[in-house]
Amino acid sequence: MRVATLSTSVHPGAETRSQPKIGANASLSGSIVHNVLNALDDSKAEDVISIDLRGKTALADEMIIATGRSTVHVGAIADKAIRALKDAGVTARVEGLPQCDWVLIDAGDVIIHVFRPEVRQFYNLEKMWGGDRPVEMRLV
Repeated sequence: MRVATLSTSVHPGAETRSQPKIGANASLSGSIVHNVLNALDDSKAEDVISIDLRGKTALADEMIIATGRSTVHVGAIADKAIRALKDAGVTARVEGLPQCDWVLIDAGDVIIHVFRPEVRQFYNLEKMWGGDRPVEMRLV
């Protein structure tokens, strides 16, 4: 499976992709990402992108975005990813499974989004999380 990795710019002093966090959480999230990517590959997910969020937000360490061809395909991809997380002993919160236009799977350090193509294009999360973001200014 070919997975695109979106590199991101971070604020000065923040960690970068070449210097990931070392420790139990980093290795655990790496293992989770590996399991999820295998599940996405098994379910024939398309346009899979992994975005490193370390140093950008406290929401998660990694965000994975994938596309399914239809609502049925999106549901099957999400189900396979959820089962992979459960097999790894990870509890995840799931939103959007009944409609299957956009399924959000929150596994703590890893967030997975599975979209139908039109919905993914509309929200364009890659642009929001992958582009250069202006440095925040502190007002005194």
